[in-house]
Amino acid sequence: MEILVERSGWLSWEGTRVKCALGRSGVSDTKREGDGATPVGAFPLRRLMYRPDRLERPKTGLPVVEIMKNDAWCDDPDYPLYNTKVVTPYPARTEPLWRSDALYDLIVVLGHNDDPVVPGAGSAIFLHVATDDYAPTEGCVAVSRDDLLTILENVSRSDTLHIT
Repeated sequence: MEILVERSGWLSWEGTRVKCALGRSGVSDTKREGDGATPVGAFPLRRLMYRPDRLERPKTGLPVVEIMKNDAWCDDPDYPLYNTKVVTPYPARTEPLWRSDALYDLIVVLGHNDDPVVPGAGSAIFLHVATDDYAPTEGCVAVSRDDLLTILENVSRSDTLHIT
């Protein structure tokens, strides 16, 4: 399945079209760490991470990993585990995956800057839950929880998300 994300803030797949939130700086062909932009490109869906204390294991064709309280994502380009999941405490700058809000209750890790990882080319680019008002993200793509659950039921690891 191909999931298409338009820079106008719409995500579509197999005849369904839903609203989405994108990066606060819009969409960019030259993604850099901390720029707030959503990168342009075709990205494989690597795996699903979810909060087991807030919902049951979602139905999906993706590999599934439970998010634990000390899980984080390294977003410090000067460290060897840049753009990967780490466990805190960790000696570099990280983004917590266990959040008090619901935005990271479901996280699809996108294959952005991971094969190979290029320091400074952007990290933690996810498909995740949007705020109620679809506020801009830091570079991710975000949809409603219900829309994300529907997407998850219909995807496999061979599917891609295309950001235009």
